[in-house]
Amino acid sequence: MQDALHIGGKALSSRLFIGTGKYSRNTLIPEVIARSGSEVITVALRRVDPSSQKENILSHIPPQMTLLPNTSGARTAEEAVRIARLARAAGMGNWVKIEVINDQRYLLPDNLETIRATEILAAEGFVVLPYMSPDLSAALRLRDAGAAAVMPLGAPIGSNRGLRTKELIGILIEEAGLPVIVDAGIGRPSEAAEAMEMGAAAVLLNTAIATARDPLGMAEAFRGAVAAGRQAYLAGLGPVQQEAEASSPLTGFLNV
Repeated sequence: MQDALHIGGKALSSRLFIGTGKYSRNTLIPEVIARSGSEVITVALRRVDPSSQKENILSHIPPQMTLLPNTSGARTAEEAVRIARLARAAGMGNWVKIEVINDQRYLLPDNLETIRATEILAAEGFVVLPYMSPDLSAALRLRDAGAAAVMPLGAPIGSNRGLRTKELIGILIEEAGLPVIVDAGIGRPSEAAEAMEMGAAAVLLNTAIATARDPLGMAEAFRGAVAAGRQAYLAGLGPVQQEAEASSPLTGFLNV
């Protein structure tokens, strides 16, 4: 496997993580997974209903996928920890995306409570991927607390507004010392490519695919965009400058 993303003891060939919400029907999910090429999928524990094969979201996820249960609905570190433990007890593995949110208008994460939850769950052996507001001090504390990656938002969840926090995410990529997975806000494949060109390790998105007129076509578009952005990052982008610079000589040949 070339250029794998290593997280939690796994080597991932795809750097596109996806979600399971907002689809018009759950039966679309296996097709979206196939078209996106994703290997990691996030699931809200409250959508897991083992008593109903039709409504249980897990019945629509192929077994080869890495489950990333999230703590959606948690308002404190203690609630997030309880949800994570329930998810592991339900057989969803030891990966967890920490979401601790008190703001109901913009759904912005509470970094302090997120750090507290990360400390507890990392000590219990979870592979912790915390959703966070892009702040370097918080990212360093999450790293020291045992986070496997950090997941800064590009814009509020579900907004499709793109990389509004681009400069702050760039600082995290340079300084955080662990993989940066851009989560929330990305609405266009070009924005996913831009995040990858910056050096993000991966992107996670849901709304942009689930609410597209053609979710399957959009899943494939994001797959290509993430791969192109990553390839551009590895190839190294050319320098940016204010003044023009000719790509071939402008003088001399007329004097021959």
